[in-house]
Parts: sequence; C-alpha cells; structure tokens
Amino acid sequence: MRRDDLTQHTSARPLLEIRDLNLDFGTPRGCIHALRNVSLDVPAAQVIGIVGESGSGKSTLAYTVMGLLPENADVTAGSILFEGKDLLKMPAQARRSLRGDRLSMIFQDPMTALNPVRTIEGQMIDIQHHEQGTRGEKRARAIDMLRRVGISDPRNRIGAYPHHFSGGMRQRICIAMALLVKPVLLIADEPTTALDATLEVQIIHLLKDLQREIGCSVLFVSHHLGAVAELCDRVAVMYAGEVVEQGAVRDIFHNPGHPYTRALLECDPGRIRKSTRTLPTIPGEVPSLLGSKKGCIFHTRCPQAFNRCLQENPVEYRIGVDQVARCHLHDEERLVSA
Repeated sequence: MRRDDLTQHTSARPLLEIRDLNLDFGTPRGCIHALRNVSLDVPAAQVIGIVGESGSGKSTLAYTVMGLLPENADVTAGSILFEGKDLLKMPAQARRSLRGDRLSMIFQDPMTALNPVRTIEGQMIDIQHHEQGTRGEKRARAIDMLRRVGISDPRNRIGAYPHHFSGGMRQRICIAMALLVKPVLLIADEPTTALDATLEVQIIHLLKDLQREIGCSVLFVSHHLGAVAELCDRVAVMYAGEVVEQGAVRDIFHNPGHPYTRALLECDPGRIRKSTRTLPTIPGEVPSLLGSKKGCIFHTRCPQAFNRCLQENPVEYRIGVDQVARCHLHDEERLVSA
C-alpha cells in the first residue's frame, strides 16, 4: 500500500507531510544512510509518536524537520511539506524564521538545553523575538506560562538561573519556552529521558493538557512505550533508519503487524507480569548503516525471516483501515488466503 492511499482516509491535508525522505551522513568510513524512504504524516492538533531502539533514526528525523543538522548531513531525496510548503526548498532565512514561531522544539536533556549563565527571564523574553509588545508584556507572558507548567511563585523565580532549579523543573521551563511562542507544530525529542519515573508521568500529563489547550500538533520522540501509549494518537515505529510500521496507537499496541514492533512490545517492562531477574531483549544488533542494503533491514534479527526477506526490500502492506507495516509476511498471508 502506498502512502497516498492511506491519506485518503483523512479529510484534511496533514500539517506536516514527510515523503520518501532519505538522509546521509558523510564520514571518513563512508556514507551512512541514516534515513531511508521515510514517509510520515502529522495531522493538525494530533500527537504522533516515534518509537524505536537507540540509533533507529528517531532524533535524526526530528532534527531534519527542524533543519538543525550538522554540516556532514545531506538530504538526498524526498520532501518535508509543512503547511503545504517544502521546508527543504525554502531559503535558509525563511526556514530560520519558522523556528521559534510556527515550529518549536523541546530538546532531550533539560540540563543542557538552557543557557547556564543567563536568567530564565532573559531566555524566555528572547525566545519571543517574533512577538510584538514591550519587554514588560513579554515578561508577563513568560510568568503566566511558568505558572501554567507548575512552577511555584513564578514572579520571583523567573529571575533565577537554571542551576537554581531541579531537573524536573528545568524540563517544565523548557516546555514553557517551547509553547510560549504558540507553535502549530511542537517537536519533543525524548523530553522525559533524564527524569525519574514519577516526574516522567507528571511531564507527560502536563504535555497532554497543554497540547489540548493550545491545539498544536506534536511529534513526540521516545523510547518509552508507556509514555507513547499515554500521550499519542498515532505512532510510527522506526528501525535502522526506516519506518517499519505505523498506525493508531490502539491498533499498534493491540495488533502489532511487524515482527520488530512485537519484539519491542515484548521487551516493555510494563508488560511483564511475572517477577524476573532477566529482562527480555531483542537478539542480535542493529545493523551498520554504511553502504547499500539488500532485503529487509530487520531480517538478521527476525525469527520469522525467510528467503524473500534476504533478497527484496518490503513495501508497505495495509493491515487494517489505518495501519501499515513493511513486512513480506503480510504479502505471503494474502497469497495463502487467496
């Protein structure tokens, strides 16, 4: 099934449309194919989750959308349509003007996302450079947003420095800064990774409430399946630079169609019912992304792989009304049923 067929199920054009995106990193060892044929939609006012192991390309995809890539990165094919305009074809200045305005991002580590030698007030006022108004009006908006994310006594604490706050409070400040500009698309790159379990739950609920209030779309990158299940409407599963499955959260979690998705879910500690000293893992290692690859990228670790998986790259097959997976098994199932 092609991506265009899937989008027919939605009445309005998605806010963000990623189509057949390929991205390489040049290295002394050769060309690393970090993203391969990635297609993904982010509809208006929805939360889309991206999950996968470390090194699967989740953060690379997020940074590609934001245009925050290193000099050795090269987008070799595809498009990123935001509000109908291809970000990859925009002049550099036009794309920069979107960041901190229509596009906003929460970075992974709250300990390093804030400037340690500037006050929270200075940073929150500066981020409103696209907004009209006096410094006093911007300060008032910043105080109000700090209050909404749960910072106590924000009028006095806004003058403090980042090191005066705990990790959880700093992440709340980062969320406040990202939402202060009222973006239409918020990209959250593993925003709870550095937090303990209790704070993680609080941050997820906070994001959920603020997203509903502001009405923005969210691209939520995470390795935590429980957080994705709690926050997201849809989910895309990435493995070694490819989107191997995507669909509604309920469909993916209750009826995973790709062997890798099933393996991820089986490794989720939240699904383990019996006490054990050994957590389940996916055997094998993520393959090297150097050079060209033949066949399914997951075949070396897949317990259901057969000859076709070694020779032919799988296309997307529809599993349900709004769920697709890149796996030859679904084509074989059709042949058997026919």
